[in-house]
Amino acid sequence: MEGKRSSLEMNLFRAPAAARAAKSLNRALFARTLPTAAACVRDNRLIAKYRKQLEKTREVLLLDKFDPIAADPAGQQGGKCLVLKPDVKPTAPETWSSDLQEASRLGDLKVVPFDVTIGYELWSYLDVMRSVLPEDLHGEIPVGFNTAGHVAHLNLRGQYLPYKHIIAQVIIDKNPTIRTVINKTDNVGTENEFRTFSYEVLAGPDDMLVEVSEAGCVFRFDYSKVYWNTKLGTEHQRITALFKPGEVVADVMAGIGPFAAPAGKKGVFVWANDKNPESYKYLGEVIKKNKVSEFVKPFNYDGHDFIQKAAELVLEASQRGDCAVVKPAKVSRSAPPATRPQPVRIPVPPTVSHFVMNLPASALEFLHNYRGLYRGHEKLFTPHTEAELPMVHAHCFAAKGDDATPLDDICQRICNGIGVRLVPGDAEKPGQVSIHEVRDVAPAKRMFCASFRLPPEVAFVPRA
Repeated sequence: MEGKRSSLEMNLFRAPAAARAAKSLNRALFARTLPTAAACVRDNRLIAKYRKQLEKTREVLLLDKFDPIAADPAGQQGGKCLVLKPDVKPTAPETWSSDLQEASRLGDLKVVPFDVTIGYELWSYLDVMRSVLPEDLHGEIPVGFNTAGHVAHLNLRGQYLPYKHIIAQVIIDKNPTIRTVINKTDNVGTENEFRTFSYEVLAGPDDMLVEVSEAGCVFRFDYSKVYWNTKLGTEHQRITALFKPGEVVADVMAGIGPFAAPAGKKGVFVWANDKNPESYKYLGEVIKKNKVSEFVKPFNYDGHDFIQKAAELVLEASQRGDCAVVKPAKVSRSAPPATRPQPVRIPVPPTVSHFVMNLPASALEFLHNYRGLYRGHEKLFTPHTEAELPMVHAHCFAAKGDDATPLDDICQRICNGIGVRLVPGDAEKPGQVSIHEVRDVAPAKRMFCASFRLPPEVAFVPRA
C-alpha cells in the first residue's frame, strides 16, 4: 500500500527534476539503474526453494510489476538468479543472512554484482503524476474515473486542464484495458435531457462504440449517445434482486437496460422505456443479444406518459392472454416424444409490481403521474386479490448530511409529487419510505434511492 512503502521504493520512484510541470510525457526520464546483487543458483531446480527462503529473510528485491528472477549475469547458459536488495553487498558476507551464507557455503548460491534497470513501466500512475504535477496540485490528483469498455471518462477540474493530455496518456499506459481517454466538457443531465455529454478526446482514438459486461449480460453501445455509469453496477443488482420471476416491472427511464436485461434473465417481465431514441435503439439490440425478448419489451415514450401507459399496456397484455414461452433445456433427440418436456407458458399478470425511475436529477418530478394510476381497477388488488399496489423505486440527489435533513428533503419532494406525506422507514409498511444511500457524486451531493409502496389514496384517486 502507498503508506507502507520502503525507503528504497521512495528513493527509486522519486520525481525526476526534468519531469516537473511537463506538458508532454517523456518516458525516458523515468529510467534509472540500481546497483545491487544477485544470487545465482547452481541448478535452476533450486530457484523456488531459495526464493522462498530469501523472501522470508527479506533479501529478495520485491517491487510491484518487477520479476526478481533474472538470467544469470555471468552468462551461464540458461542459468537463473534471484535479484537481491541493494543492502546485500556481494563482497561483504556480513550483510548476508545466515540462510544466504549457508547456501553460499554449500555452493548452491553465488552472490554477484547486478544492475537493475528501473524503467517507466514499473512506476505507478500516482508516482508519475507526483513527478509531473506541481506540488501544490498533489492534494487531489485525478484518480477516479468512470469506464465504459475501453473508454476512461474524466471530469477534470480547471487546475489540472494544462496537464490533461499527459494525465490521459499515463492512464492508458497504466491501465491495459483502456484505449481511449475523454474529458467531459459539460454537465450530464443539465445541458442535455438524455444525460449524454459533450467531450474531448485526450488520448487514443475517438472510438466510442464500447462493449460492457454486467450481471451476466452484454451491453454494446455508443457511449457518446446514451447514458451509462459503471459505478452503478451494485445498485443495478440491488434493485434487480427485489424482483420475483413472473412479476412485471415498468422501467420508466431504462437507458440501454442495466435493470431490464438482468431482470429478464431471471424470468421477470420488464416493460422498458427510454425517451432517448438512441437508448431505445441499443436497448432493442441488448434485448436480442441477451436473449430476453420473451420477457423484456422496449418502448420509446416520454417518461411522464409512460407511467400510466405502462399500467394500461400490462393490463391489456394480460387480458389478451399474452405470455412468455420458455423452451426447455436441450434434451436428447433419441428420447421418446412423450417424455420430452414441453415449452412452459408464463402468463403476463394484470398489474405492475415495481416501477423503477433511475433519473436522479429529476425522477421525483415525475411522481404526480402516479395519481389515479389504477383508478377504476381497485378489484385487481388486495383485499380482492393477492396483488399489492406497485413498489416505486425513485432515484434522486440530495445534499449530504449526517442528520435527518436529506431524508426530510426527499420525503417533502415525494409529498409534493403524490400529495401524501411519507416518513423514512420500511417501504413495506403503510406511510413509510425506505431511503437507500447509493453513492456520493460530489463533495456535498449524494445519490439516494427512495422506495415506497404506492398508497391507495394515490393510486385510486381521480386522474388530474
